[in-house]
Amino acid sequence: MPGQRRPANSRLVRTSGVALFTVLALLLTACSASGGSTAATSGGPVHLTFWSALRGTQEVVDEYNRIQNKVRVDFQQVPSGAQGGYAKLSNAARAGNAPDVATIEYPQLPGFAIDGVPRDLTGLLPDSVRRKILPQALDLTTLGGHTYAVPVDIEPMMFFYRKDVFTKYGIPVPKTWAQFESSARKLKKAQPGSRIGSFFTNGSLHMAAFAWQAGGQWFKTSDDTWRISMADAPTRKVAAYWQHLVDEDLVRVEPVDSQQWRAHLQSGETVGYTAGAWAAGSLMNSTPDGKGKWAIAPLPQWDPAKPSLGTQGGSTFVVTKDSQHPTEALDFITWMVTSPDALRAKLSSGISSAYPAVPSLVPVARKEMDTGYYSGQDIFGLFQQQAKLISPNWKWGPRMTSTITSVEDGFAKAGAGSGTIIGALREGERRTLPDLKSLGLSVTTH
Repeated sequence: MPGQRRPANSRLVRTSGVALFTVLALLLTACSASGGSTAATSGGPVHLTFWSALRGTQEVVDEYNRIQNKVRVDFQQVPSGAQGGYAKLSNAARAGNAPDVATIEYPQLPGFAIDGVPRDLTGLLPDSVRRKILPQALDLTTLGGHTYAVPVDIEPMMFFYRKDVFTKYGIPVPKTWAQFESSARKLKKAQPGSRIGSFFTNGSLHMAAFAWQAGGQWFKTSDDTWRISMADAPTRKVAAYWQHLVDEDLVRVEPVDSQQWRAHLQSGETVGYTAGAWAAGSLMNSTPDGKGKWAIAPLPQWDPAKPSLGTQGGSTFVVTKDSQHPTEALDFITWMVTSPDALRAKLSSGISSAYPAVPSLVPVARKEMDTGYYSGQDIFGLFQQQAKLISPNWKWGPRMTSTITSVEDGFAKAGAGSGTIIGALREGERRTLPDLKSLGLSVTTH
């Protein structure tokens, strides 16, 4: 994403601890200058514009507009992805007319922050709100000591599995990755046409979550230098593990969300799925005939004595730099993130299972979601338990859209037998390097 014009009186601040996002210091003057209320002088309501790709958002906006008359939110549904809503948001910000409020996923937030799109909320977000948010979620929106977004949900990685198949063949639900391989072999022997799961050729964020769980740190800083290490020791372990599963034909090799992947789930030829908690609802919608057959378990661990998790999925709300009503915009965001009524409105649209970043909302989510598909399993209780295991040691890089594309180009080659998983990650690292250097950052891959 192209950079924004920097305030003339800004300066770089490069100090240890703040260096993670040193260039964000350039934005502080512009982003904190107008933190007060700017109520409409005409006596009418303040109008806020809001762009989001999240399903169920229209119902949330309608409820907010219904319960109060001081603010009117004008909502626009935008496409998801880099070439959809993100491109639209970047272009609008460059033109100086970004919406008041926008949705940005965790991996893309650092890039938008460096480009100056979100406003610095550090001095605006009350401590009373911060305390309600899961610390690991808030940490992912805090860059270089400054908060640039408010988390909506956070999605711990889970293992979705066909409990009827596992029960039929006496296959243990794996608690470790060693057991996952063992269970995969037992399944293949008992039902040769079936596999325990898939390696996703477009699953760079799944691989990131696996590396995160294992202790990998693809991006971090020391003093004023960025360190990229997408093939560090934990990641090499994870890559070698999945390469072994692929080479031994213990998992399918296919794109996630593809027609073939869904067909394999629906037919029972694939009996497991590793994904963020949000996928519980997605699975219900895509595989309705699986009702009563699927269950959810914790993701297998490398060391059960030291459990850890990464995430896959999750979004944040930002107040943009162009908003003329930052206080009202943040009030609206706070309501969406913390209010039981907002969550009920979202769930009324049929959206389900995303784990809220505010744990106190879990009872609302539990009550509103019909878990009959999972035989009444308390999935939100499980999500809540697992979310506590999310490691706080992960940061996303400044140009993840480009990094993701690079890695998935390599995964596609690996899936076709003309490359390897670790080779794809190394290539992603190599191709990310120029992107970071173009920002004027000191970068090393060692």
